[in-house]
Amino acid sequence: MAVAIVTDSNSGILGNEEWEKEAYVIPMPVLLDGRTYYEGQNMSHEQFYRLLAEHKPISTSQPAPADILEIWEKVLESGYEEIVYVPMSSGLSSSFQTAKMLADEYGGKVQVVDNHRISVTQKQSVKDALWLAEEGCTAEEIRKELEKTAYDSIIYVGVETLEYLKKGGRITPAAAAMGTLLSLKPLLKIQGEKLDAYAKVRGSRACKKRLIEEMRKSADNFQKQGIEISIGAAGSFPDREDDWEWLEMVKGGFPGEEIHYDPLTLSIGCHVGPGAFGMGISRKLG
Repeated sequence: MAVAIVTDSNSGILGNEEWEKEAYVIPMPVLLDGRTYYEGQNMSHEQFYRLLAEHKPISTSQPAPADILEIWEKVLESGYEEIVYVPMSSGLSSSFQTAKMLADEYGGKVQVVDNHRISVTQKQSVKDALWLAEEGCTAEEIRKELEKTAYDSIIYVGVETLEYLKKGGRITPAAAAMGTLLSLKPLLKIQGEKLDAYAKVRGSRACKKRLIEEMRKSADNFQKQGIEISIGAAGSFPDREDDWEWLEMVKGGFPGEEIHYDPLTLSIGCHVGPGAFGMGISRKLG
């Protein structure tokens, strides 16, 4: 049975690699000055982070139901019999709930995955789904496998400024002021449902070292079947010297491993701001 894999651009999949063209991607809406733009179509990561740094009123939203249905119908009309849809984590957006409601009208032909992932770990879920489809799994079997292994992944993110965490209500103005005064850099953790503060480290370089230490511990839990390691930055990589330094630090912390680069997706960027850096690890199924 022919199974198509559909996701949203929160996964960071924009068709830049050959394998990415095998998946269908719904672009995330970006709201600016009352107008709607779309990630990867008429709003690039470079533009987004530049506007964010200029303090423009810019934010992201979930895909409109009409846009989701349009892609699903297009896919089914092209000859696929079933669809696996991999949206961003249900704990970070209502995208999953909306898609699940829409899928109820398709009599099981569309399986919506509650995968509890975003960004580079969501991207790995799409790769795993494509592999499972090639192995002959049905859409329901793929959904169940992705949900069973959803928590075999983790993301850590460090920030350069506390402004956006304060704006999003994730830290108080007093905590932001004290953190700025003492040059404290929060290390954030995304595993499953939440974006949580994990540690506070003085200085960006120390924050990066701590991030790598924590990732090495996490990687040990996923090594049995192989891991996928990705790093990212909030902006245009590799334009900044800091980005190259970050890449070299990660290579040093994971000798012999292939390190992939993916920009931090816009839905994360809204919360962490320009200059943020991150790293994700996922256990691979195939």
